[in-house]
Amino acid sequence: MNAIQPSRPPLQPIQKRRVVPRPKRHLRQRSYRVMALETTAKIAVNVAISAAAVSALTQLLPYHWSQQEKLREIRTEVKLMEGRVNILQAEFSRNFDPQQTKSIMEQQGYRFEPNQRPVVLINQDGKEVEASKLLP
Repeated sequence: MNAIQPSRPPLQPIQKRRVVPRPKRHLRQRSYRVMALETTAKIAVNVAISAAAVSALTQLLPYHWSQQEKLREIRTEVKLMEGRVNILQAEFSRNFDPQQTKSIMEQQGYRFEPNQRPVVLINQDGKEVEASKLLP
């Protein structure tokens, strides 16, 4: 333990590097530039998106108008068919009505009961006007 120990240099405080404060003016200028670039980039992206949306609308509007026209045509056809279906349903129910079978047979078969006579009215021109039945 009596060994020779190396001599130590006297302890001196280590000088820390001093942080030199930057001038605030440069920091603010830089942050304003970054904000300006960021805002410009945002505006450019929004303009590009808006241009794409306007382009899509200009392409889709004529298609939309043609589809609306087709829809109007189909709706008018449906109304016409509904009227026709109503007429056919009325005729169908009349044809299968048991109380009207006699009159339907007379209309479609030109057969009359023995006690009925057909009456045909003729104009002076010789044209047939109306055919009706005369009851005795």
